[in-house]
Amino acid sequence: MPTGAVITLVALAIILVIVVIALAARRQVQRRHLRERFGPEYDREVEHAPSKRSAERELARREAEHEQLSIRPLSDEARVRYTESWNLIQQQFVDRPADAVVDADRLLAALMADRGYPTGDHEQQAAALSVKHSRTIGHYRTAHDVVESHRVGQSSTEALREAMVRYRTVFDELLLPDPEHAGARHRKV
Repeated sequence: MPTGAVITLVALAIILVIVVIALAARRQVQRRHLRERFGPEYDREVEHAPSKRSAERELARREAEHEQLSIRPLSDEARVRYTESWNLIQQQFVDRPADAVVDADRLLAALMADRGYPTGDHEQQAAALSVKHSRTIGHYRTAHDVVESHRVGQSSTEALREAMVRYRTVFDELLLPDPEHAGARHRKV
């Protein structure tokens, strides 16, 4: 084989290796970004998706859709109004725990709508919340599952109490004035 052909093949092989390394590095950067952005939600999505790559595509899709949303902070008046409503719901928990949890679910949905989150089904809301509220999205999912269990008569008072605590964690985070720093103040349950 002529020397020129060998040099060309070696050069092409080197370019191919560089491209493969660059693509792998890019994928690692994207994976690290998604892990940092979504936290436990990344692991949840990987566990439920057919593959890690499809889970990462789903999370990237959520990010892109979230960028299209018009998320806004609440006015001081709205924040006070929501806090007062929450306090009333908490007070009713003692006498009517199931009704209080259902009301908390509704209030949280209204709060999300006021902030600019989608008002569709629970999964759509959870997907949108997961982008900026990855530390508390698990609380939202678990509490909502309790509400669904209650609707078919399968939730204990303790499960309802835990749902209220979880909803409160999400509620507190959504009330924060700066959505970029929302994950800094979350409660552990």
